Order: sequence, then C-alpha cells, then structure tokens
Amino acid sequence: MHYIDLSIFAAYMLAMLGVGYYFLKKNQGAEDYYVGGRTMSSGHIGLSVVATDVGGGFSIGLGGLGFAMGLSGSWMLFTGLLGAWLAAVFLIPKVKDNPAFANFFTFPQIFGHYFNARVALLAGIISAIGYTGFTSSQILAGAKLASGTFIDLDLNTALLVMGIMAVVYTVMGGLKAVIYTDTIQWAILMGGLVFIGIPISFLAVGGGIEHLSFAQLTDPAFLAAQSGRSMAAVRSTLPPEFLSLSNITWQQIVNWAITIIPIWFVGMTLYQRIYACRDVKTAKRAWYIAGLFEWPIMAFMGVSLGILARVAAEQGMFDGMTAGGVVDPETGLPMLLRSVLPVGLMGLMLSSYFSAILSTADSCLMAASGNIVTDVLSHFRRIDPNDSSTLKLSQLVTLLVGAFALWLATMMTNVLDLMLYSYAFMVSGLFVPVLGALFWKKRSSVAAFWAMLMGGVVTVVLQVFMLASIGAGTDMVLLAKQLQPYFAEAVNLQALTTPELQALVNQTLSTNSLVHIPVMGLTFKLPYNLNPNLFGLSTSAILYFTLTILYPDKEKNKTWQKTTTSATTSLPQEITQS
Repeated sequence: MHYIDLSIFAAYMLAMLGVGYYFLKKNQGAEDYYVGGRTMSSGHIGLSVVATDVGGGFSIGLGGLGFAMGLSGSWMLFTGLLGAWLAAVFLIPKVKDNPAFANFFTFPQIFGHYFNARVALLAGIISAIGYTGFTSSQILAGAKLASGTFIDLDLNTALLVMGIMAVVYTVMGGLKAVIYTDTIQWAILMGGLVFIGIPISFLAVGGGIEHLSFAQLTDPAFLAAQSGRSMAAVRSTLPPEFLSLSNITWQQIVNWAITIIPIWFVGMTLYQRIYACRDVKTAKRAWYIAGLFEWPIMAFMGVSLGILARVAAEQGMFDGMTAGGVVDPETGLPMLLRSVLPVGLMGLMLSSYFSAILSTADSCLMAASGNIVTDVLSHFRRIDPNDSSTLKLSQLVTLLVGAFALWLATMMTNVLDLMLYSYAFMVSGLFVPVLGALFWKKRSSVAAFWAMLMGGVVTVVLQVFMLASIGAGTDMVLLAKQLQPYFAEAVNLQALTTPELQALVNQTLSTNSLVHIPVMGLTFKLPYNLNPNLFGLSTSAILYFTLTILYPDKEKNKTWQKTTTSATTSLPQEITQS
C-alpha cells in the first residue's frame, strides 16, 4: 500500500484513539461510562444508532443483497425503519417515562424490575454471550473485508489492528467515546461511499479503464462520456428485475421483519442509548433520525454498490481474482474497488470500511461489558455505581471481553457460530417477555423464564440443523434419500450420476427450508420457507401467555431491588418500595 494511503489511515486511527483518551479523563463513574451521563443529544444518539445497526453489515450484507437481487434488497432496511419508528412510538415512552428505570444501565434490569432476579440473570447471561460473539463476528468480518480489498494487508494484521483499536478506545472512553466515534465513523463511511465508492464503481463499469486517475475524475468531458457508457452497461448487463423494487417475495419480507424488528425492542445497545438521552422527546427524535437514514438513504446506497459489483462481475472484471471464477456476492464490491482506486482514495476507503465495522463492534463490546458488570456480577456482589472502583471494574471487564472477542475472532468460525446462535437466542427469547412486561398488567416470573429459554432454544435448534448447503464429506446418496420426499418430481436416484445427484440436492435445498436432526431421525420442511425466528417467537408467545395465566406472580410488583443487589442501588427509597 502506498505511503499516502497508510498516512491517511494512521491519521484516522489516531483520531479514534484520541476520542477515547479525551473521555478517559472526563468519565467520573459507571453513570458516565455506560449511559453517557444521560445527557446525550438526539443528533449524536441518532447517528450512533444507525451506525451501530447498519454499519457492521452495510459493506457486507447490503452489498451482497444488491449483488444477488438488485434494488429490491433495499426492503431489508425498510424493516429497520419500521422497527425504529415502532420503538419510538411504543417502547421509548414506556422506558423513559418510568421513574423506576431512571438509574438503569442495561436492558435485563427491566426483567428484574418486572419479574425476579433469576429471570434478569438469565437475560443478562444470554445478552452478554450474544454481544461478545457479535463483537467477534464484526471484527472478523471487517478484517476479512479489509484484507480482501487491500492486497498488502493480511488477515491477521487486519484482525489485530481493528480489534486492538476498537477495544482500546472503548475501554478508555466508555459509551461517550463510542457514541462520538460512531458519529465520526458514520461521517467517514458516508463520505467514503458517496464521494468515492459509488462514483468510482459507477465509472468503472463503463469499461475502457484499468485504474482511474485524479485527472480523469476532474475532467467534465470524460465524466459525462464515461457516465453514459456506465448507464448503458448497467442496462444491458442486468436483467430488468434487478432495477425493480418488486423482485421479492412476501416470505422474504416476513423473514426480514421477524428478524430485524424485534432487535429494536431487545437490543442492549439500543437501551443504553435510550437511557443516555436527556428525555423522551430527545430519544424519539433520535430514533426517527435513525429510521430515515436506514431507509431509504443507506438502503439504496448499499444495494446500488452491490448492483455495480454484479455488473463488473458479469463483465469479467474479476477474472483471475477468485478461485474457480466464482464471485462471492459479499466480496464483489471490495474486489471492484481494489481494481480501480487510485493512490490516496485507497486509504480513505480503508478508513471507511474500518468505520463501518468499528461502529458496530464498539457498541456490542459496551453492551457485553454492561451485561456482565450490571446483570451478572451485581447478582453476586453489591456494586455502587457512584464508586470510583466501579468505573475501574467496568474498564477492566470491557478490556477482558474485548480481548476474548479478539481471540475468538482468530479461532475457527464454527466456534464463532456458537456465539452468534446466542444472539439469535436473545432476539427470539427476549422479545415476547419484554412486550408482556411493558404492555400487559399480569406478571409471571415462571412464564418469563420459560418463554425466554424455550423460545430461544427452538430458534437455535432450527438454525443449527437447517440444511442450507452440502457439507464437506457428506454422503450424497444418503442425503438424497432423506430429501426424496421434497424433490420437485419423482426421480430414480440410482440412475443419476454424482454431479446430477449433487445438482438435484442443491436445487432442493435452495427452494425449501429443510431441517434435519440426525439424532432424532427427523427431517421436515418449515412452512412457506419462513425464518426459524418466527417459530421461536411463536413458541415464546404461547408459553408466556399460557404460563402467565396458570402461574401468575403472587406479589403485585417484584422489583430488581427486592430480589438482588445491583448497580441500581442508588434509586430513591420511595421507588424501590412501590
């Protein structure tokens, strides 16, 4: 990499570390460290929310959707808009207007308030594991993305640079550092994509150039002519449905909705920001801002970049850059930019990629740390949020969690998958109980515990045993026999060659949501190809409402303070006795 690109990237890293060091001197206790002193503005919170929610998956997931299905992939973030605005209307007033929550730091503390310590502890453990795994996944995905884009950057170096930087400034500055760096990172990401990623990619697919130069980028005649060629290339290369918003099924919309909307009601990173806002009005405004940036702004930017990468792949621009000539939809954009970026812009795009990942990783790290200190450790020992030792403990836990997440990112991906399953467990397990707690007067700690546990278990079991692709060493004949009832038409398996058998199995897996549990000898199809989350949520809902009626809590209010000590011990006496 050219020294100019390295200098630009080094300046970006120093700026992020500078923000963390600044707030290291400002933070006075756990109140500052975990919820930013509860005085943050709607602008910073809104940009931090959208950077956290979209940033990590923006360069990877949305680009892949654009590559695979075109403009219709933008509907995924429309469900993010719905989730943000539904939370603004229904969730935020319930959380921010309740005086009992005035000193809360985490989401599981709400379970302790409405149910009991056992429910809160389970929620805290699940959330901590899920967010630790999600931090690892962001660091690993970002490192792969960066190392795939920049030839001179190997995976281990990218992992260390990205992981250490995220951990250090988060440990030093806490939530304030995270929110302010998110704002900076969002601006860098948007600037990189608006002024570099999209225009450079668009001009590149017009053909006739290997590497764009600054002279070409400042020549109006060249830009006009090349833009015309690029538009013609897009129209002639892609099928018409790629430029349509209707290239989607209702099942895809439902699957995205049941996966994304619940996150806005159970995400620890989001509750920390609700607590950090000055008041209800500030929080709601922040969520409205975040929703608008999710869709249409970032949604269409992301899929547009993926579409341009698809055009480049169809034109053969990536020939020789991939094994077997097969382009992964999620790496098409990095390969495109690697092919055409001039010196100087490469460093800016590297900073943009790191910003996209770090804006999610740092928030997940803070969430995991908050869960461990406030929801797990405080279950076993009294923690005073105003004591200086609590701030040091919080920083130490954040450092340890960050180090573990970085180590995990270097391990086998199947270990990481186990951590990510806990994130799915969290979403499907916690959504129904928190809605029941906030919007239904009846309470049952038994119902909350088992709805949380079994709802998450159903989702994870279905995900673990979902047949998505053929694994290495699979017995094709045995698998084909198990899938035979789901073939589109009757087939004589013995008459098929191995390639034909493999093609048949692949087609069957791609058109059906099939679950195979070898231990139980079960193979079945999920109705309408719907997401496992729907079945986990349904299980959770049935258990919650049934057990609440059968086993209601005898006491009208079981608050967290009555069942266990926690970091909310500074609440006024009249609230804790209500």
